[in-house]
Amino acid sequence: MTRDEPRPLVPDRPLPPATVELQRLSLKRDVNILRWPAESERRELCREHGLLRLLVVERDHEPPVCADVREDWIRVPATNRDFQARIAALRARGGAGTRPHLDQDGILRNGRRSVAVSPSEARLLHLLIKRFGGIAAREELRAHLSEDGHQASRNALDLHIKRIRRRVRPLGLTIRTAWGRGYVLEADDHSPAN
Repeated sequence: MTRDEPRPLVPDRPLPPATVELQRLSLKRDVNILRWPAESERRELCREHGLLRLLVVERDHEPPVCADVREDWIRVPATNRDFQARIAALRARGGAGTRPHLDQDGILRNGRRSVAVSPSEARLLHLLIKRFGGIAAREELRAHLSEDGHQASRNALDLHIKRIRRRVRPLGLTIRTAWGRGYVLEADDHSPAN
């Protein structure tokens, strides 16, 4: 394996299917270097899993629009110094390419920090983590909060989001309101945890 080849993840316990898929495709938790547009499917998979990616734009192709802080592009030929600068910037902006993880016991982890959450908070966090960095719609969150066929009220959702915001702040996370649409769970750039 050369220095530039992606290293597969080394499991220390049974892996969830998504991680097995990442291993099969040799994606990594650090910056994934992908050719654009040849590896557009791998780019999409990285985006879905919240992984950092640097797109190397092939000659005679237009670069994609990179609206995600976990993505950047560079056109070759480029100096090694420019290449390394882009990688360092991605690491700094993207929180090392990791997204929070909620385990089956209701423990939310982000990096080395963790916090316990209630079962109803866990239901909301599952969706927020799945959409990490993107919008989780209010109605979809309300549906996750609802139990026994009873629709949760808007106020109940707002109260749960307020509580979750307090819980995730020490983990270096924040929940931003997308007015009229929903909420976004993302890394808090101003947090002392980062």
